[in-house]
Amino acid sequence: MLLFQSAPNGIEAGCDEAGRGCLSGPVVAAAVILPVGFYHSKLNDSKQVNKGNRNELRLYIEENALAWAVASCSQEEIDEINILNASILAMHRALEKLTHTFDSIAVDGNRFKPFGSIPHKTEIKGDARFLHIAASSILAKTHRDELMEKLHLEYPMYGWNTNAGYPTISHRQAIREFGITPYHRKSFQLLPKQWELDL
Repeated sequence: MLLFQSAPNGIEAGCDEAGRGCLSGPVVAAAVILPVGFYHSKLNDSKQVNKGNRNELRLYIEENALAWAVASCSQEEIDEINILNASILAMHRALEKLTHTFDSIAVDGNRFKPFGSIPHKTEIKGDARFLHIAASSILAKTHRDELMEKLHLEYPMYGWNTNAGYPTISHRQAIREFGITPYHRKSFQLLPKQWELDL
């Protein structure tokens, strides 16, 4: 059961990202501050929630959070600074956009860099244990999926409206057949080594 995680002496922001393992598109992060007593029966780690419920949760979170923000790092930035640093930078950008002050930060996973002088903690599988991190997971996932659906209109052969840029068999087959787009992450292994690709 998800628990609301609040700082002992103040307000805590939850953070998570989406798209870290994708072959194309940005990595998107969200930061959320929830009010005491926030509850929704369907809220969970975004990977455990179907698309319809994720979209329902997105609206509920955006309407009821004390503050929320979404930010990203582009595929070019990912190639330049690597996906871990880009994920953390996207979370920092989301935190910078929050319109409510906060005293601490809780981040999904086990890696983060200090955000100014504000204390932070990392929570492995935090998106399945804490409400504010789960809410961030939902916002990051839904905002990124929405973006990938728009990019799909430019390059429909890659199926980003369904795979969101993740390394599915059909996505990799399309890369093999059509090559890469400006949205692909060139620093990633886009195809298995036994497949040939002319870049």
